Amino acid sequence: MPRPQRVLVLGGTGFVGRALAARLAQPRSGFSLRVPTRRLAQGRALLPLPTVELVQASVHDDAAWPALLHGVDAVVNLVAILHGSETAFEQVHVGLPRRLAAACRAAGVARLVHVSALGVALDAPSRYLRSKARGEQVLHEAEASSGLALSVLRPSVIFGAEDRFLNLFESLQRVMPLVALGGAQARMQPVWVGDVAAALQRLLADPATAGHTYEAAGPQEHTLAELVHAAGARAGVARPVLPLPAPLAWAQALLLEHLPGGPLMSRDNLLSLQVPNVASGRLPGLAALGITPRGIHGL
Repeated sequence: MPRPQRVLVLGGTGFVGRALAARLAQPRSGFSLRVPTRRLAQGRALLPLPTVELVQASVHDDAAWPALLHGVDAVVNLVAILHGSETAFEQVHVGLPRRLAAACRAAGVARLVHVSALGVALDAPSRYLRSKARGEQVLHEAEASSGLALSVLRPSVIFGAEDRFLNLFESLQRVMPLVALGGAQARMQPVWVGDVAAALQRLLADPATAGHTYEAAGPQEHTLAELVHAAGARAGVARPVLPLPAPLAWAQALLLEHLPGGPLMSRDNLLSLQVPNVASGRLPGLAALGITPRGIHGL
């Protein structure tokens, strides 16, 4: 019996990472995982999985790469941030992929699956989308120069039982009489976390997906306002949604940026909402990976 394919998962203790680990830990999946984390307590949900090796290390420490990549067949990069300064976005979305590609080259690891986002472009309005595009660019440069076998997955907003998206709006509606919402008419095509995990597994399992970019989107488009209402209705606490005009939405986001505990909405988030978070149709999607996506009303 061949040994399982060893996969290093960056960001493996997060929302998508936990779903991927649970899927790849299934019997006869053919995979074993190594998941680095700065604090082992963050990975406690992965400890019961017999094929997951949890390692205390920082992916921003270059000295950690040789040990992390030792004996590894492939890498999945899930690391991303939604809020931060230009410097923070550059470090996480551009600097980390660049350093990862160099470390893979040094360790002789050729296979990389990178999770980006729908709507990325070098001239996009938000720091988030521009930095994600630059991250893809540096990996494609490594693909061309060093033969990196790269697959890119661009998901829409990801939902699931433990998401920070629909659950946030559900929580707000439990305590507020209405939801004042910037970007209410922004278009999205939310994709279930289980379908994203399945897509990542297919990309890892099929070498023919290297050299291609795939879009991961759900079966229906929704406005942000519709998704907020759906989140409240699911919990039986649906409140009226009050769309905010652009100046008030900007002022609200500026205020929320300065609240403790991380912003619920930032000005950069509002800029991202100017770009439809829906599949372009110009790239292969989940159907090309044999996946029929499930929508928010199908779970």
